Amino acid sequence: MSFAPIETTAAPATRRLAEPLELPDLPDPPSRRPFPLVASIVPVIGAVVMWQVTGSMFMLWFAALGPFMAVASLLDGARGARRDRRRAERDLEQACVRLREEVDRRHDEERSLRCAAAPDVARAAGRDGWTWRRRGDLVVGTGEAPSVVVVSGGEGPSAEQLRTDAAVLQNAPVTVPWQGGICVRGDDVTGRAIVRALALQLCVRNPPSAVRLVGEPLGEDWAHGLPHAASDVAVDAAQVAVVRAGEPIPAQIDAVIALAVPGEAVPHECAALLEVDAGLRGRLVADGGDVDLALEAISVPQAAAVAETMAARDAHAAVVLPDGPVPFDHVARRDRDEHDADVAPSGLRAAVGLGPHASDAQPPIVTVDLVADGPHAVVVGTTGAGKSEFLTTWIASLAATTSPSELVFLLGDFKGGTAFEHLRALPHVSGVLTDLDGGGARRAVEGLRAEIRRRERAIAGAGARDVTDPRVGLARLVIVVDEFAALLQEHPDLHAVFTDVAARGRALGMHLVLGTQRAAGVLRDALIANCPLRVSLRVAEDRESTQIIGSDAATRIPGDAAHRGVGYVRRASDQAASIARFSLTRAQDVAAIAERYAGVEPAQGPLLPELPVEWRPDAQQEDDGGLVFGLADDPAEQRQHVVSVRPGADRGLFVIGGAGSGKTSLAAWIVECSVRRGLRVIAVPRDSEGAWDALDAALADPPDVFVVDDADALLARFPTEYAQAAGERLEAIVRDAGSTGTTIVLTVARLTGVVSKIADVLPRRVVLALPAVHDHTAAGADRALFDAQRSPGRAVVDGLEVQLAHAERVPARDEMTDPSRWVPTAPVTGMVLRAAARRASGLRAAWGDRAHVLLIDDVPPGSTPESLADGSAAPLVLAGEADAWQRQYALLQRVRSAGDMVVGADCASDLRTLVGERDLPPYARPRAARAWLVAAGDAPVRVVLP
Repeated sequence: MSFAPIETTAAPATRRLAEPLELPDLPDPPSRRPFPLVASIVPVIGAVVMWQVTGSMFMLWFAALGPFMAVASLLDGARGARRDRRRAERDLEQACVRLREEVDRRHDEERSLRCAAAPDVARAAGRDGWTWRRRGDLVVGTGEAPSVVVVSGGEGPSAEQLRTDAAVLQNAPVTVPWQGGICVRGDDVTGRAIVRALALQLCVRNPPSAVRLVGEPLGEDWAHGLPHAASDVAVDAAQVAVVRAGEPIPAQIDAVIALAVPGEAVPHECAALLEVDAGLRGRLVADGGDVDLALEAISVPQAAAVAETMAARDAHAAVVLPDGPVPFDHVARRDRDEHDADVAPSGLRAAVGLGPHASDAQPPIVTVDLVADGPHAVVVGTTGAGKSEFLTTWIASLAATTSPSELVFLLGDFKGGTAFEHLRALPHVSGVLTDLDGGGARRAVEGLRAEIRRRERAIAGAGARDVTDPRVGLARLVIVVDEFAALLQEHPDLHAVFTDVAARGRALGMHLVLGTQRAAGVLRDALIANCPLRVSLRVAEDRESTQIIGSDAATRIPGDAAHRGVGYVRRASDQAASIARFSLTRAQDVAAIAERYAGVEPAQGPLLPELPVEWRPDAQQEDDGGLVFGLADDPAEQRQHVVSVRPGADRGLFVIGGAGSGKTSLAAWIVECSVRRGLRVIAVPRDSEGAWDALDAALADPPDVFVVDDADALLARFPTEYAQAAGERLEAIVRDAGSTGTTIVLTVARLTGVVSKIADVLPRRVVLALPAVHDHTAAGADRALFDAQRSPGRAVVDGLEVQLAHAERVPARDEMTDPSRWVPTAPVTGMVLRAAARRASGLRAAWGDRAHVLLIDDVPPGSTPESLADGSAAPLVLAGEADAWQRQYALLQRVRSAGDMVVGADCASDLRTLVGERDLPPYARPRAARAWLVAAGDAPVRVVLP
């Protein structure tokens, strides 16, 4: 089993105790000096020179002086070094004696500090000022503990022993966190006394508001008089059970102190284990090594006496929170009856719940005021703590006491979009932003910035300092966000807007109520500094609670259903946070508030209503000189206005969108409006032949409005040669639109091929729903406005969201007129057809007596048109395949010069080889009885054969 590490620093030592004690250092041992060879040789050389000069043998005796002097110098240096080291060692011994006294004195002081910070039962009960004021880990005994005293310097056994002794504090209190549970394992009598001491120490050092004993400790009755055992202690007190190992642990217990006999298993709720030996000695079993301890034991009479003393000193009022849930209408009704607005006027006062009360008294109403206590508030609570319900109650309470003409809400729900859905019925609510609304946050950013500017202008225009001046006439705006962290994660640019509102909101009448599961890392200092009103429901970490309400009280709120909606409120003027049970708002409460203000005109909010899903302009909106095609939402200016295109003045619109996005409806609407205005319109049909004719007609005589729907698909339906020619015609029409005065409306699904070049000439874009963000940005729209789930007809135009006008009737995709059939009129006509025999038979049946049809294969060589006429007045038609005409080349030349030539659409190459036509003829659908008629000197014309 793994045990928690021990804690031996119950009291912080002073900085003076931790200052190092310095021992003098010994000089370095003398090093072996090198033999002075040069100094030894020089006297020898000098003696030899003198002998040579004087010739006296006595001069050679001086040569022996050099080595003797060198050896003497080495001996003298070693002797001096040994003398200095002996002197330093004596000084070190004296310093060790002196510093040992200082170490003992510091240890005594450190021990006193630790005992004062973590007293056992005897010390805590014996000092009146320490009772319930020495919270922290429990002292499980006294033993060795690391000391803050430090000795540095010196060497040798004495110095090393002094450093070792200084690092260990004897008889120091050893503590362990009681929240992790403690198990005492020993014989029954001694173990009971030690467990009794631990439980009593916990009660002596912690007030009843922090600790509650559950049941009778080990079945003994000494705790009956303890205020910690009362049933009406604070609801957020930690519940502690004192039991025998093996007994069931009561539910909702925060900590356990258990007694186990030797060999009995330690309960898994206990992270610390005390093994008891004889003579109140024992050891703390820890992962880092066992710690020998002297243990404290308390008899039953002694425990009863201490409990009686604490009961006499108990200044704890028997107050409890009301049972939940507390109905909203109960709190609202009591507040209306008890609150006198004339005596205690308020700005945005809201009754949100009930506070703790004595059993014989009525619970007080808990109120918060965003004007008096704010201007902004932070609400923190973990999942399941009741944060969303509290925010709902706060909103409902404000709405119940303030008219929608004086108060407006903007709500943000980023936990699935359901927390505030039922509040939409309130006339005060101008909008509800959710994490399911992709563009809603962007509208909120622009709308809030516009609201700030609007309020600044209103206050400046009235010559006032803030919104409280009656000349301003602005309603207060309360912005409530649930799961503020999720909002910032999806839309980080909103943090700057909220920080701006927080800084200037008091003067502008704008208030923030920000709900989040965690404040650390979410709310920046610049934002939280402007939120003096703090509310904390249950949180998981001490630092979260401390950051919001100044203590860790919110972490001790139980997580069961009975404590859902219990939290702490702290205002800037409060010395400490106060606990409350917040009321619960039901759907019928919201409905009653909405009914109360039915018919009251609400004040203007920061957001305009959403654009309609389907829209057509009325007569007044159409009368602006242009073709109105959409309604734009401009949150930055807090207005919605029509957008239009002016025929003859504007080059036109380039519309891009996927299938079903509404581009065809827009094209039909432009055509409908243009016809209604009496403008000449060419709408390119969907069939290729009609499209080719429309392009030719627009080139020949440019219209007022030229509309092409699905231009990319239209060009793709042509064969390669015709697609290139059609693209060139379309590009020419668009490029010449400025000079011809034609307004172009071109719709496409994608920017590809020639369409991308045409798009450069039409800078005004209408971007509908597209499947990918890169398609959206390539079309020229802002990336922030991308929404793959756009509804049909919703587009981006001029950087704004626009709902396009809905046409009454959109032409069917297969809507085509039945073309008339061609009948020959020239005296002689040559026809180049495939399967000429079969086709000739069909032509005879269709024309009857109106034409005389012959096959080229049946014509004798050398025949002329005149000889083949046979005196008939009906036009002569000579039909044959290309090979047959080449065999009758002379006849072909006579026909070409004297009459007409008709070439089938599936014989396009023969139009060049047999007829000599080099220009691209009008597009004709192959295998659909289409052909080209070439009259003498004229361009080919598409005809439809029978």
